[in-house]
Amino acid sequence: MNHSISYLAARSEKVSGRREADVVSPSMFHLRCKRSVSKPIIGRIAAVFLVGMAVTLLPACKGKTAEATVAKPVMAVELVSPKQESWGDEITASGEVTPWQEAIIGAEVGGVRLDEVRADVGDQVSKGQLLARYSEDVLRANLLRQDAAVAEAQANLAKAAADVVRADKLAESNALSAQVIMGYHTQAQVAEAMLASAKAQQRVQALQLRYARVVAPDDGVISSRSATVGSVGMVGVELFRLVRKNRLEWRAQVPAAALTRLKAGMAVTLTAVDGSKVTGKLRQVSPTVDAKTRNGFAYVDLPAASGLSAGVFVTGRFALDKRDALTLPETAVVLRDGNRYLMKVDAQNRVHEVKVDTGRRQSNAIEILGNVAISDRLILSGGAFVANGDLVTVIAAAGKPAP
Repeated sequence: MNHSISYLAARSEKVSGRREADVVSPSMFHLRCKRSVSKPIIGRIAAVFLVGMAVTLLPACKGKTAEATVAKPVMAVELVSPKQESWGDEITASGEVTPWQEAIIGAEVGGVRLDEVRADVGDQVSKGQLLARYSEDVLRANLLRQDAAVAEAQANLAKAAADVVRADKLAESNALSAQVIMGYHTQAQVAEAMLASAKAQQRVQALQLRYARVVAPDDGVISSRSATVGSVGMVGVELFRLVRKNRLEWRAQVPAAALTRLKAGMAVTLTAVDGSKVTGKLRQVSPTVDAKTRNGFAYVDLPAASGLSAGVFVTGRFALDKRDALTLPETAVVLRDGNRYLMKVDAQNRVHEVKVDTGRRQSNAIEILGNVAISDRLILSGGAFVANGDLVTVIAAAGKPAP
């Protein structure tokens, strides 16, 4: 019985040991599988895995790349092309409006009081019109005194002439010596000279009396007045200034290089302070040039109703012969870094900067000097908001996409 039990226990331990040997841990199983699988098989599995991943991810990557490469227009623009026009050339200058001729009216009598002033600044006066009057009392008294001097000289001359007649009669009888007779003749000549002098002084006093009345030397307008009632005049003191004929001229300062292009009689357009336009006519050009400024003067006659005043500084343009010009609206020119550019749009609606120079201006148009053709498509406005190479959308004037 005991032998049987021992046998069964031994048998049970042997079976149990075999089962433990059959039960293998996961790590041991992985190691055995790794050793049992050959390297070529692992390579094939990895290749298949990578191909599958590539096939799965490639469509997504292609979609993102396509989205990134599609450029979007930066803005919508309206295009314009240059125009070939015939513009009149011009020279721009600045200068002061001055009287054509300004007469200075001064006092011609001295030592008398100014009794009356009848003209003031801005008054239109005619030639010979009374402007002011000095006191005539003293001047009339001086004239009367000189009249008396003339009468006295005439009496002296008459007496001397009578003495000469008597002396000549006595000379026939040798009653008087030749020396005495010559003395009578000399006295007569002196009396005649004294009469002429007295008459000259009489005319001077008459002129003094006439000069007491200050009159306008010509038609015009009073531009300045310094005459004051009650002041005692001195010969040569300025009383008034008169713009003769109320005629003004514009003295334009023109560079020496441009003076030769100006011809007498050409039209000139001035821009007044209030923006109005005044048309004048070039009268003459100065024959000399200022040594400091290198400018010469062009004298332009202005119409009587120009509305300008003497002393105003204005700008004007001299109209020259016409010549061709390639023009664009001013809005098409872009100022950038001190240079001027046009934004040219190609067939693919890409923007290209074109550096140009500008010339004459008329209204809202400007002359373009540079490598620009009439067929070029240029951005009309807003060119400052695009850069070289940008894509734009072209629209028509009505706001619809251009064909």
